[in-house]
Amino acid sequence: MNFRYVTGGFGLVLAGWGGWLLLQQPEPWRIAGWLGGTVVVHDGFVAPLVIVVAALVAALGPRLSGVPRAALIVAGSLTAIALPPLLRPGGAANPTVLPLDYLRNWLVVLAAVALLTAAHAGARAVLRSRAARRA
Repeated sequence: MNFRYVTGGFGLVLAGWGGWLLLQQPEPWRIAGWLGGTVVVHDGFVAPLVIVVAALVAALGPRLSGVPRAALIVAGSLTAIALPPLLRPGGAANPTVLPLDYLRNWLVVLAAVALLTAAHAGARAVLRSRAARRA
């Protein structure tokens, strides 16, 4: 049997099971609305933003190789992970739930990623110039 049909059938079984579990919830429309909202946000905002940033990077400079590209992926992933605490409305009812300064910590980590990426690029440039002088 074709692997594609097996995985497709497995996906349909899992989707059906998820739908059945959704209908068992007390307010399934709230969960379905949240899930639909994530699709709309991803397809309407996140994916176009990634495409625009990739197009700008490609248009403005040379092709990004390994480490700078990885740094952009890490920065995007960190931002996606940090968004819920950054966008939470007001303080939490329980002050121990989100006790940290998430904005500051997110900016520190992004600065560390940028600094390490710049240090890597600088080290590569120095090594390339030394190799060019030797040759």
